[in-house]
Amino acid sequence: HDALPTFVLEPRVIVETVLRRGCALLEEPAFSAWTTMGKSKQIGNHNSDKKKSIAKLWKTKRRVKDLDQIHQDMIPENARKLLKQEVDFDMVGNAQHYCLHCARYFVDLKSMKDHFQTKVHKRRLKKLREEPYTQAEAERAAGMGSYIPPKKVVVTTQPVEEDMS
Repeated sequence: HDALPTFVLEPRVIVETVLRRGCALLEEPAFSAWTTMGKSKQIGNHNSDKKKSIAKLWKTKRRVKDLDQIHQDMIPENARKLLKQEVDFDMVGNAQHYCLHCARYFVDLKSMKDHFQTKVHKRRLKKLREEPYTQAEAERAAGMGSYIPPKKVVVTTQPVEEDMS
């Protein structure tokens, strides 16, 4: 035995090897996952395909309509369609109680009226007071015309019909 191996073994591996072979350090050591120093390399993961789309799920989990889409819904003919929807048993509250400004369905009239008093609804109304961004405004911002500040739009909470039958 002129030379010992030049790699590092953990004490547990040395003790196991000595006990197993009944001799002092041997010509060929017992290799295991613990013999290499540093971080172990994980090569595969069976659930990796599920983890790839997790970022997209987080971004779209509570996705709400954008303000320009709500401005489109506030056009009188679109608003009439949204507020007078047919009964849909798959929707919350059978699609009969809809907040036009927040784009939310409610279980009953009372919960919708309570929603009208919340900070969430009032903040949404405040954001909707500003006119939506248009292509013409984008061109003016890029130097193709003079700047015109956005107009203010009058937004009030939608009227509620109380036909409780």
